[in-house]
Amino acid sequence: MSDSPGISSRKAEHIALCETDQVAFQRKTNLLEEVELVHDAMPEMALEEIDLSVEYAGKTLRAPLIIAAMTGGTEEAEAINRDLAAMAEIYGIGFGFGSQRPLLTEGIETGYRVRDVAPNALVLGNIGLVQAVQATTSALAKMVDTCGANALVVHLNPAQELIQPGGDLDFRGGLKTLERLVQELHVPIIVKETGCGLSRSVGTRIREVGVQYADCSGSGGTSWVGVETLRARNEQKSLGERFWDWGIPTAASVAQLDGLGLGVCATGGVSNGLMVARAVALGARCAGIARTFLQARAQGGVEGLDTMVRQVLAEIRLAHLLAGAKTPAELQTKPLILGPRLLRWTPRGSRLWDRAHPSV
Repeated sequence: MSDSPGISSRKAEHIALCETDQVAFQRKTNLLEEVELVHDAMPEMALEEIDLSVEYAGKTLRAPLIIAAMTGGTEEAEAINRDLAAMAEIYGIGFGFGSQRPLLTEGIETGYRVRDVAPNALVLGNIGLVQAVQATTSALAKMVDTCGANALVVHLNPAQELIQPGGDLDFRGGLKTLERLVQELHVPIIVKETGCGLSRSVGTRIREVGVQYADCSGSGGTSWVGVETLRARNEQKSLGERFWDWGIPTAASVAQLDGLGLGVCATGGVSNGLMVARAVALGARCAGIARTFLQARAQGGVEGLDTMVRQVLAEIRLAHLLAGAKTPAELQTKPLILGPRLLRWTPRGSRLWDRAHPSV
């Protein structure tokens, strides 16, 4: 148990930093501003007819929205996660824990107890791939059952670890571990980056070992390299400042994963409902918002958080109507206008490439 104060202290620092704008990418955006939905002036539908429900990780969400992974392992995280999970329950959306390494390695349950306030919501567990490599399947199953998760997010974060003081330096054995967990764990596996995006190559590799869901977590939102840079000293700080903006933008990562058969959640700088709709139109099954919700709660408490969630959901619904789509699946058939920077990331010959060159 000797390491637990260090883990808890690091998690507390992460919360404090992520409640500010200090940790945003400095120059790079998530490129969702390069996705233009084509306006339909005659949508021939009523707002109430729109059905936003989608399937993700084996659960039906009432809207394509997840309150994305942020924190856990501290007393402050306990209050935050319970408020966020309760909001997910109210609106029928998803909720994700931050890294559960404190629970797995130290038995710290603080910050991971939400099922009494969110009995029906999609709840996503979370562990780093390096920790998953080192853990037995039974230990991970126990962690999942302890927090009542419906699926396990296995996050990839080599850039963050390389800058983090005392971070991991050995990233071998990841693909075989994912294959083991797909075969042996009793819940779906979601492969997630942490702000640097997933390439088509990575998407292909994880799909080949049986992974069905991914969270692209692209660049353009919170830079976890930046978070660790603010905590680092000397040489590590200099390295972090150089690599602060490293990664594949969120929209580019969604485009890279197009057509691979993965159910994709788009996170990384997503901050409003229009961005969610743009990500869904690109091909994502749903999108996740993290720092915007964390800041809304920090500034306005539960009422501020509730207001923000309702606004995001209203924006998603409005975007569907104005694009002439009754469902997220229909939105993915509508024409798109993509900007030149995003087009460079879009695979030629893909379905998305064809949709991005419409006759409107």
